[in-house]
Amino acid sequence: MSSKLVGVGVGPGDPELVTVKGVNALRAAEVVVVPVMDSGERGRAEATVLHYAPAEKIVRVVFALNERTDRARREAAWDAAGERVAALLRQHGSVAFATIGDPNVYSTFTYLAQTIVESVPGVVIETVPGITAMQDLAARSGAVLTEGTEPLTLVPVTAGSAVLKDALAGPGTVVAYKFGRQAAEVAEALRETGRIGDAVWGSALGLAEESIRPAGELDGEPLPYLSTLIAPARREGGRGGKL
Repeated sequence: MSSKLVGVGVGPGDPELVTVKGVNALRAAEVVVVPVMDSGERGRAEATVLHYAPAEKIVRVVFALNERTDRARREAAWDAAGERVAALLRQHGSVAFATIGDPNVYSTFTYLAQTIVESVPGVVIETVPGITAMQDLAARSGAVLTEGTEPLTLVPVTAGSAVLKDALAGPGTVVAYKFGRQAAEVAEALRETGRIGDAVWGSALGLAEESIRPAGELDGEPLPYLSTLIAPARREGGRGGKL
């Protein structure tokens, strides 16, 4: 029998936002891997998984989640994580990898899957979609992501503020991920492009420490790394104006 690795999106943090298919995948797997930055950490993915799977089924695997400057160190960490998960697949056959958000949207699962395909012959790779932070923030804040013919642009601010400014200069809604450490640059870009009035940001969505605020209140202080921003499209002409 071939082994199977399933990337399961468990949403942005609220355990009620895990899909039924996601819950079934977590329960069906022999082992549920959760990514952490150190072996003693309980990350957001694990905290969510614990609502649906027993703790003894969960295995923490260390990833260099925030390592961007030392490529060699990052590659070594990915290789080590891949070897650990490959060993679990050979032992158990069925492994789920729980990732916050969606496994196909800026997820560590992408890199893991590439490594596993090369090291475990015949492995089957599947993904179960998860609710993203932008969807949750839109629901909690009342921000409408798209109407009619509007485009939607998703930008990781780790790519640099210039990429964000280019997106904000366009006609549609812009969503910025991972902008907490560059909050001052994001606020400046919003003001320069005239997009700060309707923009909203949020962090720790669905958790006790949740914060959802107008972007106009950004004061330059760093925010949690996984903060999300929505800058809605400029909308004129009333209902259905962009159909």
